[in-house]
Amino acid sequence: MIAIGEASRQSGVGIETIRYYEREGIVPKPMRASNNQRLYSANDVGRLRFLKKCRDLGFPLADAKTLLDLSECGGKDCQSVKRMAELHISEVRGKINELRRLEAALGELTANCDSGNTSCPMLSQLRMA
Repeated sequence: MIAIGEASRQSGVGIETIRYYEREGIVPKPMRASNNQRLYSANDVGRLRFLKKCRDLGFPLADAKTLLDLSECGGKDCQSVKRMAELHISEVRGKINELRRLEAALGELTANCDSGNTSCPMLSQLRMA
């Protein structure tokens, strides 16, 4: 059994995030030592790592929790996991498209900029919008 700082180090999840996950019921509350210090098992750290990986992939916290729950049930509902992943992929693609539009718009605005101009064309365009 390890303290919260070590659980944080081993999982890569910040201490305050661990506490938040516990308050919100995303992970079970850990055992407590006689001095009321939280104690984490290897299984607890594994849950935190799992959540971190899901969050690193951009899954919303609610989806990460659902995936964690599914993983702890033996992962027998592979179709649900696949549907969640496909929906997430679709959302990621939408964000990528939006970022490409943003990049093009910024490129167009900055293409008109010349160094040394007293009147910045980009600022003028932004004022018009």
